[in-house]
Amino acid sequence: MVEIIENEEGDIFELEVIGEVDASSSINLDNALVKAMESDKSILINLQQLQYISSAGLGVFISYLEELKTKQTKLVFYGLTETVSQVFEILGLHELFEICDSKESATAKLNEA
Repeated sequence: MVEIIENEEGDIFELEVIGEVDASSSINLDNALVKAMESDKSILINLQQLQYISSAGLGVFISYLEELKTKQTKLVFYGLTETVSQVFEILGLHELFEICDSKESATAKLNEA
C-alpha cells in the first residue's frame, strides 16, 4: 500500500512517497510522476517514509529518464532509508539520479544553474 502526497511550492513539485511501492501500487506512483512532469516544475521526491520499492516501482522512475532529459526537468530524491538506498545503489540508480540526504540539500541541488 502506498500513499503519495503532492505539494507544489513555487517552482518545485514535491512527491512524498509513503509506505510500499509494489507492482500493484506502482501505477499510483506513475500517475503522480506524470502529473508532476506535466507541471513543468522541478521535481523533488521525498522517500523518507518509503519502506519498500519493488522493481516495478523503480521501473517507473527509470521509464521517465529520457523524458526528463528531453524536457530538461530536474528531479532530485532525498531521504532514502538505508534499505531503499541499498536498492538504488545495487541497481546503479545513484549514478542516474541526483540523491540527497535532506530536503534542504535537495532543494539547493534543484536551484543550481
